[in-house]
Amino acid sequence: MDNIYLLMIIALAVLAIADLVVGVSNDAVNFLNSAIGSKAISFRTIMIVASVGIACGAIFSSGMMEVARKGIFNPGEFMFNEIMFIFMAVMITDILLLDFFNTLGMPTSTTVSIVFELLGAAVAMSMIKIWNAGGEMAELVNYINTSKAFQIIMGILLSVVFAFTIGALVQWITRLLLSYNFEKKPKWVGSIFGGVALSAITYFILMKGIKGTAYASQSFHIIGGLTIKDFLEDQVWSLILVNFVIWSFLSFILMTLANINIYKLIIGVGTFALALAFAGNDLVNFIGVPIAAFQSYEAWNASGILASEFSMDILAKKVPTPTLLLFISGMIMVATLWFSKKARYVADTEINLSREGEAKERFQPNVLSRGIVRLSVALSRISLLFPKTFANKIDAQFERPVIVLSKEKTYEMPAFDMVRAAVNLTVAGILISIATSYKLPLSTTYVTFMVAMGTSLADRAWGAESAVYRVAGVLNVIGGWFGTAVIAFIVAGTILTLISFGQGTAIAILLFIAILLLARNYISYNKKSKEIKAEDSLRKAESSSIQGVIEESANNIARVIKRTNKIYTNTINGLARQDLDQLKKNKKQVSKLTGEIDELRDNLFYFIKNLDESSIGASDFYITILGYLTDIVQSLGYIAKISHKHINNNHKKLKYNQIKELKQLDFELEDLLGKTKKAFDNRSFEEIGVILKRKQELFNLVTEKIQKQVTRTRTEESSPKNTTLYFSLLLETKDLMTGTMNLIESYYNEHDSSIEPTRAEE
Repeated sequence: MDNIYLLMIIALAVLAIADLVVGVSNDAVNFLNSAIGSKAISFRTIMIVASVGIACGAIFSSGMMEVARKGIFNPGEFMFNEIMFIFMAVMITDILLLDFFNTLGMPTSTTVSIVFELLGAAVAMSMIKIWNAGGEMAELVNYINTSKAFQIIMGILLSVVFAFTIGALVQWITRLLLSYNFEKKPKWVGSIFGGVALSAITYFILMKGIKGTAYASQSFHIIGGLTIKDFLEDQVWSLILVNFVIWSFLSFILMTLANINIYKLIIGVGTFALALAFAGNDLVNFIGVPIAAFQSYEAWNASGILASEFSMDILAKKVPTPTLLLFISGMIMVATLWFSKKARYVADTEINLSREGEAKERFQPNVLSRGIVRLSVALSRISLLFPKTFANKIDAQFERPVIVLSKEKTYEMPAFDMVRAAVNLTVAGILISIATSYKLPLSTTYVTFMVAMGTSLADRAWGAESAVYRVAGVLNVIGGWFGTAVIAFIVAGTILTLISFGQGTAIAILLFIAILLLARNYISYNKKSKEIKAEDSLRKAESSSIQGVIEESANNIARVIKRTNKIYTNTINGLARQDLDQLKKNKKQVSKLTGEIDELRDNLFYFIKNLDESSIGASDFYITILGYLTDIVQSLGYIAKISHKHINNNHKKLKYNQIKELKQLDFELEDLLGKTKKAFDNRSFEEIGVILKRKQELFNLVTEKIQKQVTRTRTEESSPKNTTLYFSLLLETKDLMTGTMNLIESYYNEHDSSIEPTRAEE
C-alpha cells in the first residue's frame, strides 16, 4: 500500500508538467496581447522579452507556494493519505479544466481554478471525515479557511468591475490628451506619459514580481536595515515620485537624442513586467500542489508512521522550494510559450474583442448584449447636454487618421495603436500592484482582460457594426470565469470522493480518463485548425479587375460544387441507411459552408471599395454569383435538415423505389456537378456550354419522379411523413439544380462578355 504514494508522486510530477503547458497556453493572453495587438515590436522580440520575464519570475517564485499548503484549508486537520488524495483530485481537475478552456479559446483564471479546486476537494474530504466520525456538518469551519474563500470571491467581483471602469476612464482621458496623432505631440508630452507609465510598471515589478519572493524578507543597510517587503510597503509614494522623475528625464533624453519611440519602450517593459509577475506568482497554480505533495511525502517517509496517522502540521510551516525545480518549471513555461498554438488561439480572442473596426466575430449577439448596447446608446444622448463646440472638440480627439491601404492590407493593420497598448499594460500593472500592497486577492487574467475591454469601449473601438458582438463576447468570457469556480469546486469534490473510496484503482481509472480527454481535445483542436486551413475553404475576392474577379470566382464555384456534391450524396446515402450520425455531420458541413458564403457577403463592402474604376461592372457579376451560391447552399441546407429530422424522429424508412429513384437523381447530379467542377478547374468554357445543354433533361427527370410519387400516393403510399419528405427532397433538388444552372450560365455569359472587348481590339 505504501508504494501507492510513490506512484502518486510520480503521477503528480507528470501532471505538473502537463499543467504547466496548458496553464501557460491560457495565461499567455495576460502579457502578450497588448504587444501583439499593437504590432509595436516584432513578434520575435515580444517572445524573447516575455521569455526572459518568465524565466526571471519562475526563479524568484519560491515564496509564493504557500497557498497550496495552507491558504485554503487547515493542513493540521488532515492526515497524509487524505492530503495526497486532495492533491491528486486537484491536479486531475485542473489540467482538464484549463485544457477545456484553451480548446475553446477562452481565457480563464488559473488562480481561481486552483483555489476552488483545493476548496472543493478539501470540503469533500472534510465531509467524509465528519461523516465517518459521526460529527456535525457545522464542524466544517474547523477544516476550511472560509475567510480566504470569501476574499477570493469578492476579489473576482471587484476586479472585474474596477478593472473595466478604471481602464475605460484612463483610456478616455489619455486619448483626450494625446489623440490619435500622439506621435506628432511635443517631446515633453511623450516624456511625461513615459514617466507615468514606466514608473507605474517599475513599481509593479517591485511589488508583484519581487515582494512575494523569498528574497523580499532579506534586510539591507542601504534601505535602513528594513526588509525589501517592508521598504516597498512603507515608501510607496517616495518610490513612485522618484521613479516618475527618473523615467520622465530618461524618456525625454531617449526621445530627443536617441530618437527612440517611447511608446514602444513602454510596451516592451510592460510585457516583461507582466510576464515576470505571471511566472513569479502564478507558477504556484501549476506546481504548488505537486511540490507540496512531494514535501509531504518526504516528511511522512522519514517519520515511519502510518499514512492514516501522520498529521500534516508540517504544511503549516514555510518550506523553501528548490531553485532547480523552479528553473526547470521556468524552462518548460518558456518552451510552451514558443511552441503552443493554443496560446495564440486564446490570445486571438481578446485581441479580436478589442480590435478597432471590423473583425471576424466569434460570438453571436444575445438578448443581454443587445440590451446593454441599446442602453449605452440611450445614455450617450446625454452628451447632447454639453455645448456643441465642446462636444466637437472631444470628437476631434477621438477621430482616427485615415490610412490608405489596399483592401488586403486592412487585415494586416494593428488591432489598436500603441497608446492603447501602453495604457492596457500600465493600468493592469497599477491595479495589480495596489491589490498586492493591500493583500487583496485577485486574478491577473481578470484584471488584464477587463482593462483591455474597458480601454476598447472608451476608445470607441466598439462601433455600431460590432458592439453587440463584442459585448456578447465579453459576457461569454465573464460567464466562463464564474463557471470556472463552480465547475472546479464540484468536479474536484466529485473526483476526491471517487479517489477516497476507490483509492489506487480509482486513481488509475481517473488518470486514464484524463489522458483520453486530453488526447480527444488535442485531436479535436487539430482537426478544427485543419478545417480552417482546408483546401476547399472559400477565399475572399481580392482582385481589383474584372478578369481577376472572374478567375477568383471560378475557384470558389469549383469548391462549392465539390462540397455540394459530397453533401448531397452523403444525405441520400444517410437516408438509405438511416445513418443518423452521417446526417448530423452533413448538417454541420452545410452550416460551415453557409458561414463561409456569409463571410464572402460580409466582405462585399471591401470588395467594391477595392475595385478599379474601369472594373466597376465586376461588382454586379460578383453580387450575382454570391446570390446563386446562397441559393444553392439554402437548398442544400433544407435537404440536410429535413433528412436529419426524419431519421431523428424515427419515422418510417423510405421505400425501396423511392431510395432507388433518389439514387438515380444523385447519380445524375453527381455526374453534373463532377463535370462542372472539372470544367471550372480547367477553365474549359466549352465543357461549361455542354453542361448547360443538359439543363432541361435534368428538370424533366425530376418532374418524372414527382409524377411517379403522385401515382404512388394515390394507390399505395400509406405514410404522410414519407410523402412529405420525398416531395420536399425532389422540389429542393430541383431548386438546387436551378441555382447551379443559373450560376454556371451567369459565369459563362460574363466570361463571353469580358473577352468580347479584347477580340474587338484585335
